Amino acid sequence: MSYPSFTPLPGPVPRLLRLLVLLLPLLSLLPGCSNDDDDPIDTPPAGPDKLSVPRAALHPEGIQWDDANQRFIVSSRREGRLGTVKDDSSYTQLADDPRLISTIGVNLDAGRNRVLAAVSDNNFNPARTTTATQRKLAAVAIFNASTGSLISYTDLGSKAAAYPQHFANDIAVDGQGNAYITDSFAPVIYKLDLQGNATVFLDNTQLSGGTGFGLNGIVYHPDGYLLAAKTSDGSLFKIPVNNPAGFTKVTTSQNLAGADGLLLFDNQTLLVVAGSQGTVYRLTSSDSWANASNAGSFVTGAVGPTTITRRSNDAYVLYPYQATSPRFAIVKTRF
Repeated sequence: MSYPSFTPLPGPVPRLLRLLVLLLPLLSLLPGCSNDDDDPIDTPPAGPDKLSVPRAALHPEGIQWDDANQRFIVSSRREGRLGTVKDDSSYTQLADDPRLISTIGVNLDAGRNRVLAAVSDNNFNPARTTTATQRKLAAVAIFNASTGSLISYTDLGSKAAAYPQHFANDIAVDGQGNAYITDSFAPVIYKLDLQGNATVFLDNTQLSGGTGFGLNGIVYHPDGYLLAAKTSDGSLFKIPVNNPAGFTKVTTSQNLAGADGLLLFDNQTLLVVAGSQGTVYRLTSSDSWANASNAGSFVTGAVGPTTITRRSNDAYVLYPYQATSPRFAIVKTRF
């Protein structure tokens, strides 16, 4: 590398000045510095505070944020179909099938490009309900997340035939693609593997809700266990996937009665939608969910909140309102 030449200054020049003259050409070769505040930061744009979706009588129960397509995916208790919602509040059908009487919880398995939906019938869809399926149906329908085409439909209730009533509610998926589905009318959790084999993963009377709703929301923790909530009394269970019979109850002083959807925001933070309380609770744990503490709450009011999803660094809760409401809402939580 060559450097610019210089011409000695005539006459007596102070030593410091001569040194500066020598260094100036070299300083021009140094990399420039910029103010960090001027550098662009690669962060996603902030999502809206609230989406009010003008879609009458849909009554969505489940929601997932689809980051790749910048949209929410929602279920429908009243119509059965799956749909998407964009930030302009527009609703578009994604998938449907005559067997989708009511879709409840949904899980977007983005890495495998599929959407899993829990299918039930508690006489909420007048166009599709039948006496053969009312309070007896528990199934999972899986769709291609891009096209909405049906991949598979699997009956679950027949795997727990000892119980007369069934209601598939929510779904968690582990790292290997195994799905775990709660049943709110029977004290069981089903497992559905990638090959389509359905089994009873856990059957225990402690999971029963009596004459009310039992197990509801469920999430998978990357340390190898599930966290599942029971609506009737707010119990929260920790269930090892390799030893489900060794499940334990998470100790917490927070009343979680009416617990519905769950969101594992990070490994130490769980958001619990307590629908009947009109509140989303933020729980934290420092001992792998042996114990949990309340670290904040978000009051929704009487809007029938069901579940919650993560979008970037925010969490959005679903407000279905009433069965025949002219719209539903998706709202950013603030704790």
